[in-house]
Amino acid sequence: METVFDIKNPSEISSPALIYYKKTIVRNIEKAVEIAGGPERLWPHVKSHKMADMVKLQMEMGITHFKCATIAEAEMVAGTGAPEVLLAYPLVGPSIDRYLSLISAFPKTHFWAIGDDLEQLRVLSEKAVQRQMTVRTLLDVNMGMNRTGVPLEQVQGLYEKAAQLPGLLLQGMHCYDGNHNHADFRIRLQQVRETDLTVKGVQENLKKEGLDCGTMVMGGTPSFPCHALLTGWFLSPGTAFITDAGYQKNLPDLSFEPGAAILTRVISHPAPRLFTLDLGYKGIAADPAGARGVIAGFDQAHALFQSEEHWVFEMNPGNEERPAIGTVFYVIPTHICPTSALYPSALVAENGRITGEWPVTARNRRLTY
Repeated sequence: METVFDIKNPSEISSPALIYYKKTIVRNIEKAVEIAGGPERLWPHVKSHKMADMVKLQMEMGITHFKCATIAEAEMVAGTGAPEVLLAYPLVGPSIDRYLSLISAFPKTHFWAIGDDLEQLRVLSEKAVQRQMTVRTLLDVNMGMNRTGVPLEQVQGLYEKAAQLPGLLLQGMHCYDGNHNHADFRIRLQQVRETDLTVKGVQENLKKEGLDCGTMVMGGTPSFPCHALLTGWFLSPGTAFITDAGYQKNLPDLSFEPGAAILTRVISHPAPRLFTLDLGYKGIAADPAGARGVIAGFDQAHALFQSEEHWVFEMNPGNEERPAIGTVFYVIPTHICPTSALYPSALVAENGRITGEWPVTARNRRLTY
């Protein structure tokens, strides 16, 4: 039952333990660079890992732009010396002053903000002026996911107004389309083509008016290969570099490999045909609905239920022999992003051995600012 995730000295590792496989991650970065046509076109999201060491690895491979979901992530990335940091999250309330303080603390880093509401952007503008600052800004566009962003038909009007606000340097659009995730690549490509054509039309209209709209940050892991084929804009994958069981199953056209697993052990045989792992939903993400992970190299059982620190499985018909108590398994999470945030650090494996440890630096909501 050997797998590519096996560690040669598991007896030295307490479970559950999050493990990142460095060589696999390097191959995934190389693949993303190949799809993009070069590292300079990638603007990857760090929310999937929240690790400064991961950012440093990507920088070593030529990537210079990074996207964040929290101010803590932005501070973490700036702390690595990354030249370009985008906080792809609307700034409201105290977050505005926190972000402006962060920008002031790292003068060598170019920070970017987003916005999708004129009043929100006006408050950001006023506070920037008070501090005698200019904030690089992208208009956040609703590409059909209906989570944040300006509806496509309203983009031009809001962009024209926001471009007049002092203290803001409006330079383009942030266009995340997590809704473009169809399993059939041809359908996904057509969906992306339709929205990209609309966005491009708006961009051209704004340029005709003399407005700066050259910085376009597009997509996520499912759609960035489509944007790569259709445009010359920045591409923003996140999970691709680590890849989880969810994307591996649902998007077979993506050739990225799972680069993380959780080492877990059998701790009990509570009833006939049942066994329990020490991996509850405090150790692996509880979303999405359905299977929360896949046991690598073991398909003789199915999950029954999970609680905070336990995960109970039942052997499938025809498979009577349960794994012995103490058996080590490696589970590929269905969703690596929230899973990574459950651990203070990830062990780093190379050639079947643990060679280091990467702190999950930005798992806390606040670092300094």
